[in-house]
Amino acid sequence: GRNDVRSVCSSGTVKVEDFMSVLKYSHVQHIETTVIGDLREECDQFDAARSVFPAGTLSGAPKLRAMEIIDDLEGAPRGIYGGGIGYFSIDGSSDFAIAIRSVLIQDGVACVQAGAGIVADSDPEKEFQETERKMAAMKRALGVAT
Repeated sequence: GRNDVRSVCSSGTVKVEDFMSVLKYSHVQHIETTVIGDLREECDQFDAARSVFPAGTLSGAPKLRAMEIIDDLEGAPRGIYGGGIGYFSIDGSSDFAIAIRSVLIQDGVACVQAGAGIVADSDPEKEFQETERKMAAMKRALGVAT
């Protein structure tokens, strides 16, 4: 969030807007915070995108060390999961979403991806149930029994 954006923005311009807004969807709720700032003169939209991906909300903090731990513990790369889907515009703007619930179809096989945040006091069963809820709408769209 803030630290990622701060790395490419002018000093004193980074601000938090809509702190912890609750977004309600068919199967889950999300908390969203918007962070804005003015890019430094030597930075562009590509620098901004590089600064925020992968999102710390999916890797943990401190981000670089958390990513090293993930790399050591997880048996395979995450692929598109946790990456960004969006566009860069010729006018210098861009818009991205984090790929946190996705369906990847490759060679006629659909792979549904979702995850849950693990913290010190997480209940593994509740985290598993949360992941199942997150995948329910995608599975229904694919016609897979839940």
